[in-house]
Amino acid sequence: MEKYPQIAPINVPNRTWPDKVITKAPVWASVDLRDGNQALPVPMNPAQKLEYFNMLLNIGFKEIEVAFPSASEDDFRFVRNLIEQNLVPDDVRISVLTQARKHLIDRTIESLVGVKSAIAHCYVATSDLHGKFVFGHNHADVLKMAVEGTRMVRDAIAAHNLENVVSYEFSPEEFTDSDLNFVVDLCCAVKEEWGKSTPDSFILNLPATVERRPPNQYADMIELFCRQYPFMDETRVSLHSHNDQGCAIAATELAILAGATRVEGTIFGHGERTGNLDLSVLALNLMSRGVDPELNFSNMPEIVRIVERNSGIEVHPRHPYAGALAFTAFSGSHQDAIRKGLEKRKDIGEFFQQGWKIPYLHIDPADVGRQYERLIRINSQSGKGGVVYILENEFGIYPPKSMHPEIGRVIQRYLDATGGEIDSSKLESIFHDSFVNVSGAYKMENYHRTSNGEESAVTFDWYVNGEKHELSGSGNGPLSAVVHALKNSGLMPFFKLEDFSERTRGSDADAHAMAFVGIRCSERTEHGELVYGAGENTNLDRAAIAALVCALNRAVILGAHPHP
Repeated sequence: MEKYPQIAPINVPNRTWPDKVITKAPVWASVDLRDGNQALPVPMNPAQKLEYFNMLLNIGFKEIEVAFPSASEDDFRFVRNLIEQNLVPDDVRISVLTQARKHLIDRTIESLVGVKSAIAHCYVATSDLHGKFVFGHNHADVLKMAVEGTRMVRDAIAAHNLENVVSYEFSPEEFTDSDLNFVVDLCCAVKEEWGKSTPDSFILNLPATVERRPPNQYADMIELFCRQYPFMDETRVSLHSHNDQGCAIAATELAILAGATRVEGTIFGHGERTGNLDLSVLALNLMSRGVDPELNFSNMPEIVRIVERNSGIEVHPRHPYAGALAFTAFSGSHQDAIRKGLEKRKDIGEFFQQGWKIPYLHIDPADVGRQYERLIRINSQSGKGGVVYILENEFGIYPPKSMHPEIGRVIQRYLDATGGEIDSSKLESIFHDSFVNVSGAYKMENYHRTSNGEESAVTFDWYVNGEKHELSGSGNGPLSAVVHALKNSGLMPFFKLEDFSERTRGSDADAHAMAFVGIRCSERTEHGELVYGAGENTNLDRAAIAALVCALNRAVILGAHPHP
């Protein structure tokens, strides 16, 4: 006898679901306040449940299971408060759960008195594992319990004059571990007991209470059920997937293809054991494929805060869409691809004929309230692309491309020495310390410039290891004049200015220039890479000269220049 035998496949001749595509969002039903809440280490109090309920309304849920009213006075009072204080919008149905026992049903329906629209949800375990070994019932006993429970719900609804207000949902618990033919017979009996209905007023919820089958088999069971069940035009088929094998989202997507039109679950998958289907992931999966999910997760950070605050459970940083790292790239190659993709977003869109297609980002983070500047974080695995992306997008620093490798090496050396991760403010600080605020063997003071037509003349004091020298020179611009003065002074080892660029940072009164100067310190151009310095000043010429001084000092520090 094997401990874990192979699950027998479902025989579905000519199955159709593999060739179908989801084109419309299902009816969404949140069970956060009942199924999700009962599984929390510390269940929510009434005030927390109300804040959570309002969050679900803001997201756009039209069906919300709010309580198990017969289980506790708190649950009963919560339902009553929603109704008595008129806290449920007219277009929203609240749902309440009950077992198929008369005193529990009566208490449950009593909680709904005065409601505008609601669903009474009754369940009976139909698997042999539960029926035979947990409750000691055979199939006939279970079928009788389901039918009698349905009758008691119908009678209690009538007793409180709620016939046109309260709809019915029935769940054959452990559907995926039950004999399918038996479940079809039982659901037919339940439907016949309930009577004439519409899909809005009669729901059959077919749950994967414990995930024992692969996702394709859940879809097979749903398709076969829909073929064999004769009241599909009067019934809405609903799904309720648990995540014991980590496949709840996949199983639900495939089961929708197989014929289900309603989905139950929770935000971020809260629920017993490994939890329920995560409604936020499924909804945003649909959005990423061009299907309007009819739910609004555009302020995901606020949703995360509300859920964490009231559930006491933190959202995993790698959680799809909601996690703090969901749109973060540490790998240098990933960072570089993201940066280039964002820079070429328009061209990419025109090529693929779609509004969003970026390397490593399957949706636009802005669609869930996230910001681009938080996409890339820097650690020892990061490359120059991610570093430069942050400098450009968070600080307006646009170094020339040939400078990128040198910036990457500086950051890598820091991370190799310190380990861990650096945030963007630290990154900017390291950049300035390494390329802008560089002191060393050389220093310039008392710079003065005069201009005669197209030629500039400069005078300045040049310090070499603290020794002052008065220099002058001329050229076709201030930077050129300074270079000529230094080269003609006899004080400097060979250097050649090979790259110069500048960019304005800020705007209006806060605008200032950042210049980048690259020098080569070997007369043979094939020897040695460029050494860069950067300078900042409200005056472009002064920024360029400051960048040159920093580059010369860095050349000495790096050993590219002999010590003077």
